Amino acid sequence: MTTMQWHSLSEFLDMGGRGGFVWGAYGTMAVLMLIEPLLARWRHRAARSAIAERMADEEAARAAAAGDRP
Repeated sequence: MTTMQWHSLSEFLDMGGRGGFVWGAYGTMAVLMLIEPLLARWRHRAARSAIAERMADEEAARAAAAGDRP
């Protein structure tokens, strides 16, 4: 097994010619980890809003049905 040894920061960032893949993967994962909670919050708010609208519609339908009775 060979070990990687870097003598400078530029060698470390280059990672033996594979730095673009390594740092690209880290960057992609970091972006996705930042975006996922934002999307989850947006989906949660949208679901709560849809539930509130549906409950309001059902309440209005119940009130209209109760108003139709003699």
